[in-house]
Amino acid sequence: MESKDMAQIVVTALEDKKANDLKVIDISELSVIADYFIIASGENRNQIQTLADHVKKTLEKEGCYPKQIEGYQTANWILMDYSDIIIHIFSEEDRLFYDLERIWRDGKIMEIDELKK
Repeated sequence: MESKDMAQIVVTALEDKKANDLKVIDISELSVIADYFIIASGENRNQIQTLADHVKKTLEKEGCYPKQIEGYQTANWILMDYSDIIIHIFSEEDRLFYDLERIWRDGKIMEIDELKK
């Protein structure tokens, strides 16, 4: 599956569960670690875990399985590594603290509607 198609599926799954402040950053020309970072926030531990669970189940239906998932138990920052796509689901506080959008500011922030085309 193409990484853009996978990113579209992830965005839809996160929107289904009401993720906050959803951002997709195209880092394909900046790094070899992935093509896209997908960043979202949840309001509490339960929602953050629900977002991660829904993404995982949705991608498994498409035959995509994570290389690694970190941070699920504490749910302050869940990192889901799908090789070409890396998903970051944060608590609001940790998202402000780590500020990945600033760190990866040289990447192209994708418009969600643009990604869905």
